Amino acid sequence: MSISFFDNNSCNNILCFEVKQLFLLRFRKLTIMKKILLAFIGLGLFVSSFGQGEYKKRPSFGIHFFLNDFKTAQSVRTVGLSNTINTKVWHKTNTMTAGMAVSYLQGLNDHLDFAGTLSGSFLNYPNAKTLSQDPLLLLEGAATLNLKLLSDKYILNPFLTAGIGGSKFGGYYSAFMPFGIGVQVKVVDEVYLMLNSQYRVPVTENASYHFYHSLGVVAPLFKKKEPAPVVIPIPVVEPPKDRDGDGVLDVDDKCPDVAGLASLQGCPDRDGDGITDAEDKCPDVPGLPRYQGCPIPDRDKDGINDEVDKCPDVPGLARYQGCPIPDTDGDGVNDEEDKCINEKGPASNFGCPVISEEIIKRVNVAAKNVFFATASDKLLKQSNKRLDDVVAILNENPSFKVQIDGHTDEQGKDEYNLDLSNRRAASVKAYLASKGIADSRLSSTGYGETKPIADNKTAKGRAQNRRVEMTLSNY
Repeated sequence: MSISFFDNNSCNNILCFEVKQLFLLRFRKLTIMKKILLAFIGLGLFVSSFGQGEYKKRPSFGIHFFLNDFKTAQSVRTVGLSNTINTKVWHKTNTMTAGMAVSYLQGLNDHLDFAGTLSGSFLNYPNAKTLSQDPLLLLEGAATLNLKLLSDKYILNPFLTAGIGGSKFGGYYSAFMPFGIGVQVKVVDEVYLMLNSQYRVPVTENASYHFYHSLGVVAPLFKKKEPAPVVIPIPVVEPPKDRDGDGVLDVDDKCPDVAGLASLQGCPDRDGDGITDAEDKCPDVPGLPRYQGCPIPDRDKDGINDEVDKCPDVPGLARYQGCPIPDTDGDGVNDEEDKCINEKGPASNFGCPVISEEIIKRVNVAAKNVFFATASDKLLKQSNKRLDDVVAILNENPSFKVQIDGHTDEQGKDEYNLDLSNRRAASVKAYLASKGIADSRLSSTGYGETKPIADNKTAKGRAQNRRVEMTLSNY
């Protein structure tokens, strides 16, 4: 007669009852985990039904650094989550064991990725049946689904992960279920930085609760295939006609039998002025449309076209807008050569009036009657009468100018004589200016002893050399 192990009638001792309760507890836990996993898979399939596949991850390989944390998991199960956070044991990396892992990832659609991970680390495994003083290799393999909040086109992409896994430590095997969260950061196109934290729940008695924190890089295994070019058949169409071969089709050519320019709708333009030969009255000479293809006229042939020539019937110069050089005073000397454009005069005197001999004589007499104090530039009063006569001449002839030159004898040093002659000429200039003569009409120069008119060896000659000369001009 066979009796079921869990038959209430056959389980009469305490040990049997405890074994039964332990089995039922593990069975319920396994059932709950299975339901969670199925719900996660169902959610992933539901989301996948909306994916377009445009950003589905290509087969990729990853390498990861990870930390296994058994102590925090044990603390959570022993004293609770809040007490674990308060005691701050959850972030102490010196209680964790490090390892390396490789992974294979492939997108199922835009929001759901499959991930297969194989990890290894050396540690003393809690709840292990293999006893050893030295750390042994813990191998863990996991198959998970990553449910992403966004598609891979975004730089930052959070995700949930769940799946199933198995481990080997010493000679023993066990199973577990990983649940966690992570974030995927796009570094460059299709290369991602993966940060993931999992809580690994044991399914078999040889496994232990622990946290698994990983950081890694994932990149495609193969180069992306370029899409094959789409070949679109081109229907054979009869080419349009161009009878004159000028590149302008007959349908658009206003002169289809004569080669021409595209800019003129296929019509010729021999002189290149932009006006077709048919409309150009001067087809061999470039011109303007307003003159029907002919150039701007120049009636007086002075090289200045009539449009800008202010004297179109008289040859002139460009600087006078096509007019001849003017002669303001009408003395026959044009203004460019006339130094007195407002007073008539002969060309021999540069268009200025000739100064009469009488006036020149009066100025020379005045010059000979200019006296200074000995060895000084101070004018003596007896000079004023004659100088006033020069002032009168200048006032009567506004175009006249006077040049005043000072001279000395050879007595004394050259430098002194030159300075004295300059000062004496300047004194005369200052006197004339004080009588109202414009400074622009007066100029003075000293020559010292360099221009004698008599013998410096005699007193009479030296007296003649000490002189002031005044020269009139009207240009």
